[in-house]
Amino acid sequence: MTTQSSPVWFITGCSTGFGHELAKLVIARGWRTVVTARDKSRLESLIDGHANTTLALDLDVTKPEQVQAAAKAAQARFGRIDILVNNAGYGYQATVEEGEEAKIRAQFDANAFGLFALTRAILPIMRQQHSGHVINLSSVAGFIGFPGSGYYAASKHAVEGWSDALAAEVAPLGIKVTCVEPGPFRTDWAGRSLKQTPNRIADYAETAGTRLKNTAAGSGKQPGDPIRAAEAMIKITQSENPPRHLVLGAFGIDAVTKKLRASLDEIEQWRELGLATDFPNS
Repeated sequence: MTTQSSPVWFITGCSTGFGHELAKLVIARGWRTVVTARDKSRLESLIDGHANTTLALDLDVTKPEQVQAAAKAAQARFGRIDILVNNAGYGYQATVEEGEEAKIRAQFDANAFGLFALTRAILPIMRQQHSGHVINLSSVAGFIGFPGSGYYAASKHAVEGWSDALAAEVAPLGIKVTCVEPGPFRTDWAGRSLKQTPNRIADYAETAGTRLKNTAAGSGKQPGDPIRAAEAMIKITQSENPPRHLVLGAFGIDAVTKKLRASLDEIEQWRELGLATDFPNS
């Protein structure tokens, strides 16, 4: 594979975490790569020695003008975009009752609305190519609302539902969509990308309050390896039929399958009541 025939990746949030590890692996393979961060100077170590195959861009996905500029710059440099990895985002923890309006909206701007906006900017390029793969970094929280993470879970649930619709719309156009749902991974997420509103209402101390305290305490001890996660993301892009969902880590797989089975059991338990709400003989 020559440089000009290699896939073009566009990865957001490359300064740390999953985005950083994925970008390192993709660049090391010699593939053309657009790497972004709110401050592109933090990406210098990634692109050093790879000037011919990389493009570093300032990108805050909550700023529409930067989103449009980044999409245009990527197309101008490489002529196409084969894989879009929507990785930028962060966590916000609070009890539902104690959530702060400004922080809730900022969470959605980054995790959901920014992701939507960048994808809209890239889709015309992929439609023109009749090919592409959109990979959205979701979370186990895209399936499960853990205590203390209601607003984070809501932002990831939004990405999951939106991705279902996107996949149905673009499949006939040769474009694939995958949500990657990690469980706990050693990315220092709690230390660098987590914001909290402390729990002060005693009634929640044993549920959400305990989880808020334990999240930071467990940082650096998570079982998930971000480099192996990045390898898994690369692997699905090389599949003819990539998964719609890729749950990462034993904790994530166990938690998601348990949740989905419980949901199916509950639907079956209440099936007759649900069916009885249709008009007779409809």
